[in-house]
Amino acid sequence: MSKKKIKYEDCVEIIDLEIAKRKGKWTLKIINWMDFDDVSQILRFHVFKKWHLYDQAKPLQPWLNRIISNQIKNLIRNNYGNYVKPCLKCAASEHEDMCAIYGSQCSSCPLFKNWEKNKKKAYNTKLPVSLDENMNSVESYECGHIDLQLAFEQIREKLVPKLKPTEQKVFEYVFVEKMSEEAAAKKLGYRVKEKTKSPGYKQIKNLMKSIALKAKKLLEDQEIVF
Repeated sequence: MSKKKIKYEDCVEIIDLEIAKRKGKWTLKIINWMDFDDVSQILRFHVFKKWHLYDQAKPLQPWLNRIISNQIKNLIRNNYGNYVKPCLKCAASEHEDMCAIYGSQCSSCPLFKNWEKNKKKAYNTKLPVSLDENMNSVESYECGHIDLQLAFEQIREKLVPKLKPTEQKVFEYVFVEKMSEEAAAKKLGYRVKEKTKSPGYKQIKNLMKSIALKAKKLLEDQEIVF
């Protein structure tokens, strides 16, 4: 009689614990749109997609270690390594943006010139930059004055009636009472596990996403105008 195959669902806690162990490997704090909670979701989905490749005659943890570590490397490469200037990997690079060949890291270098032409804009878009270094751009940017409190009240007035009861509670807890997502999950009675961020965390994330989509539609339909 053949041994029953282990399903992904049977190993969720083990997978979550293995993912949690790698939190220290996510060193890209500069990428402020993707924290480790987001990375964890990506890793879970990646393991799920690769599950059919797992040889169940062998221990699970080493296989998970390889799959998770490789995916973290891919995420770092795709979100940072593909956009940074070539000087960071060049032997001629010197401190303070200096270059042993061209004097400074500039378009005189064909590699730098190619990066400047094809990837610099993407790099600046993806990664936050110093306000001090870009003060001229900020000061020259013209925009009308926005009363943030008035804008929030307008959003609240238009958005809340379109939310489901649970979404309304989340909106009040997170945006009005300024609770953290974890605190809101506990207030709603969801189960929250700090290490694995299981079901309560996922539920709150889904509700927050739904609220954001409904707010976006109001703006697109011009039901809210600042």
